[in-house]
Amino acid sequence: MTSDSGTSGGAGAARPARPRDSAATRRALLAAGRELFASAGYEGTTVRAVAERAGVNQALLFRHFGSKEGLFAEAVTGQALDLLHDGPADQVLPRTLAAILATDDGSADDVALFLAALRSAGNTDAAAAVREELRVAYGGTLARLVATDDRADADLRAELALAWLLGIALLRKVIRSEAVADADPGTVVGHVTRAVEALFAPTEPS
Repeated sequence: MTSDSGTSGGAGAARPARPRDSAATRRALLAAGRELFASAGYEGTTVRAVAERAGVNQALLFRHFGSKEGLFAEAVTGQALDLLHDGPADQVLPRTLAAILATDDGSADDVALFLAALRSAGNTDAAAAVREELRVAYGGTLARLVATDDRADADLRAELALAWLLGIALLRKVIRSEAVADADPGTVVGHVTRAVEALFAPTEPS
């Protein structure tokens, strides 16, 4: 079995991380990256910090992902797209909202897709590419649920719903607004689902 080791040479070097197999190293780096990108944003997260949290040498990050940008793209978009496709398209909004509301222990695993994008609001190419990929993927899925033949209006209504999801993630996980942060998840899902159903419903002719 191929092994990755965090060993660094030289006298006085820190005790090397416990050797682990390549797949486990990759998973550990992805998990550490999601947590740190969510809490500190792209620019505030260093390769060293990700490697330390994963318990490996930072050289292994470059071996598996090529760069911090590569880790960011895979950590955030991979998780987000898994959630997007993990069930019927017409349930993507309540499914995503439930994930936003589910994690309250600080790990941020389930909401890294939103928090990393929100906290990486700078103009780095990596952050911009991730935000655009998620906007297109989620926005396109939601737009197909809108009861209209007007593509521009469908896109608008879909992105309004997406903006609401991002705002809820921000209020609950970052700002920790009392009403949203302390709300029962089922209640929030119910209110938002009813409102979005109205937003996506056919409109009366003007």
